Amino acid sequence: MHTPAESRTAPRWIFWLLPILALAIPLATNPYTQFIINAMLIYTLVTLGFSVVIGNLGQLAFANTAFFGIGAYASAMAGNALGLPWLLTVPLAGLAGAAGGFLASAAALRGIRLYYLAIVTLAFGELMRWFYTHAGALTGGTDGLALDRGDIFGLQLNSDTVQFYIFLLLTTLLVAGTVNLLRSRLGRAIVAVRENEIATASLGIATSRIIVTAFVWSGFVVGIAGAMFALHTGRVFPESFGLTQLIINFAMVLVGGLGSVIGAVLGAVALTALPEYVRAFPGMEEIFFGVIVMVVLLVMPKGLASLLRRVSPIFHETHHRD
Repeated sequence: MHTPAESRTAPRWIFWLLPILALAIPLATNPYTQFIINAMLIYTLVTLGFSVVIGNLGQLAFANTAFFGIGAYASAMAGNALGLPWLLTVPLAGLAGAAGGFLASAAALRGIRLYYLAIVTLAFGELMRWFYTHAGALTGGTDGLALDRGDIFGLQLNSDTVQFYIFLLLTTLLVAGTVNLLRSRLGRAIVAVRENEIATASLGIATSRIIVTAFVWSGFVVGIAGAMFALHTGRVFPESFGLTQLIINFAMVLVGGLGSVIGAVLGAVALTALPEYVRAFPGMEEIFFGVIVMVVLLVMPKGLASLLRRVSPIFHETHHRD
């Protein structure tokens, strides 16, 4: 028997149906379109991990690009230095991103909140970018670090189609894992910290542990996205993980819907795909990107996910605050 909250949410089979239908996408796309779709899957995880911290946990933290870069460089360095195939570098990238999440959560554990936490975590991201630039022996410096893509089961990983199926599997598993996390007791505690940290602590809940867990999971998800990004581009550069990247990630979260898993997917897809329509006009891509963000936030301040919730209550998320 379903509870009232469960009866308002979509049956789980619906969320598994979409990835199954997506398996046919390479049959109807050209190489360029497939490249963009692969980028959508990467940024879905980037946006999702970011949303867990700023949307579900409610902390104004901007270490997302740090997690992204740590995962990308960890994957490339493990592949080049240790000779590991890319697939084995993926969990290492996730663990490296999780370690970055643990370090970023240290500021929050010291009682730093709001704008101060934003500045500290922003500085953490810039510190990592400085490291990528100056640790040339490890990271290649400003020339970047190339990734030996290799193959998996005889299939070349430089193929966009092969990458798509791997990325689709990883994205599906991590989205499902995040949904299950947020629906669990731990997830409810994460949301409770967002609503009122002091009241949550008065109930005997170790809020510091909750904060660390949210940051670590965020780092893990975004770190794996970094490994996917390294494979996708074939070479990672320090400037790929700077302030511009952070602004794009933040815009994806807001456009999709703060604290919404569905919104993370919608925001990543929208802000990856739509600017491509004006790429042929130099200088217009940034303008178009800005216009999209402003229009969505002015017309739909709760993001694109709010549209789906208006269409049907099955898109309501129990962990999301309207």
